Amino acid sequence: MSAVPWSTHALDLRSDRVVKTFLRGRHDECGREWRALTLLDAHAPGLAPAPRGSDLTAEQPVVVMSRLPGEPLRGRPLDARRLAALAATVGELYAAVPAEVLRTVPPRPNRPERLVAQIHAWTPDVRPRVGAEVGAAMDRGLAWLAGSGLERAPADAPDVPAVFGPGDGNLANYLWDGARVRVVDFEDSGRSERPFELAEITEHAGSWVEHPLDVEAFLGRFDLGAAERVRLGQYRRLLALVWLFLVCFDDPERPRNPPGTQERQAGRLRRLLG
Repeated sequence: MSAVPWSTHALDLRSDRVVKTFLRGRHDECGREWRALTLLDAHAPGLAPAPRGSDLTAEQPVVVMSRLPGEPLRGRPLDARRLAALAATVGELYAAVPAEVLRTVPPRPNRPERLVAQIHAWTPDVRPRVGAEVGAAMDRGLAWLAGSGLERAPADAPDVPAVFGPGDGNLANYLWDGARVRVVDFEDSGRSERPFELAEITEHAGSWVEHPLDVEAFLGRFDLGAAERVRLGQYRRLLALVWLFLVCFDDPERPRNPPGTQERQAGRLRRLLG
């Protein structure tokens, strides 16, 4: 059994299955996980764990799924073969759920407008506590955000196709078995769009803190339309700003990230802002 203080669940890893027990009150996350597993089992079997059982109404809801082989991509260098496999799996995942079924799937949580509101809520507490370099980048990000219009970003735009989104860009959720990549962790999944989901991957701290993802090579494997490319740039800036705030919440006594992470993230944001 494993759990960490910031996690929403505990995992019981068995030889043939995984029992995922969510914390009290996390029924929405558990429901999204179960819905994703059943959808993907029906439309893209083998891409994600197969659903084995659930108790969605328990005080601590539970999902049981098959255990997949492989090691997480996070924390390891991604050579060309792994990068190609990751992009192939991500593309397959986005396209897995047919359009008529996808229309019945609710939008994923933490959409751009929600992240904008969260940044504004964090700012009065975080901004006064950071150093000059990080603060300057944060100010530039906040100035850009004020004119971005992302607080009004529609959940469904006619020029940006809807896709099924896993909702978490952490490379720890992508397992490499030596031949292909499979995906786990769908508690924030739902109807989404490719630019936002791709930005979730490229801007996640897990894609650069240890072994940097080759972002240009990764994104170059996706044939995005003009509107998608515009949104991708916006979403990368938004999520880089979100991550700048997140790394500033690190406890100096028990840091989750190596020294200098805040400054490195500030530099990433500055480069994205141009």
